[in-house]
Amino acid sequence: MQNENQNNARSVAQEVAPLEMWKRLRSISKRKISAILIVVGAVLLGYVGTEYAAMYNEQRALHQQWQEQQSSSLVTLSTPVSKNDGLTRVSIPKIDLDVIVVEGTSHKALRLGPGHVKGTPVPGEAGNSVISAHRDTFFRNIYELKNGDEIQVRRDGHAYTFQVTGKKIVTPNDLSVLKKTSDTRLTLITCYPIYYIGPAPKRLVVFSKLVDTAKTSPERAQVTPPSHRHS
Repeated sequence: MQNENQNNARSVAQEVAPLEMWKRLRSISKRKISAILIVVGAVLLGYVGTEYAAMYNEQRALHQQWQEQQSSSLVTLSTPVSKNDGLTRVSIPKIDLDVIVVEGTSHKALRLGPGHVKGTPVPGEAGNSVISAHRDTFFRNIYELKNGDEIQVRRDGHAYTFQVTGKKIVTPNDLSVLKKTSDTRLTLITCYPIYYIGPAPKRLVVFSKLVDTAKTSPERAQVTPPSHRHS
């Protein structure tokens, strides 16, 4: 009887030992995975922080150049800004956006600011001017815009006031938003959904039309630190 009990005990121990070993291995694996995830998270946060810092510094430099252009003659610029009549400044009070537009929509250009789509008129000129920006940076909040909200454009000593006329969600290959118009319009484009994880499958388009034009003076063209609200 005693031998039988000992055999049963050894049998149970042999069954429990691998289970305990498996539990220990799982515990070690979980700790390693947790450590790896923490490191990866820290690296990603550092990368994002660096990108935002670079973007902010570039915008500050562009704002300074814009101010110089308003108070003196055009200067030679080292960044890919519009080649037409100097820098273009876009402000949208509704979403606390105040940025300088760059020329083109390449990855490099859109890291500096919203990009003017080549082949469309310069903002303020007759026709449909189109500006695009990333949904996780400058155009994060344009989905909040409603009919009647104002978009202010300042360029080459002139101030143009646009009024939002509508919004539309389209596929990336929908080129109708780039169509030419006889009147003066401004179209803003960003990826959609705004908080989508990964490459967003659609585009959010905000339409606006020119409602007022005025001349500005160097005294009125004071610049404020760049801002683009994030939520």
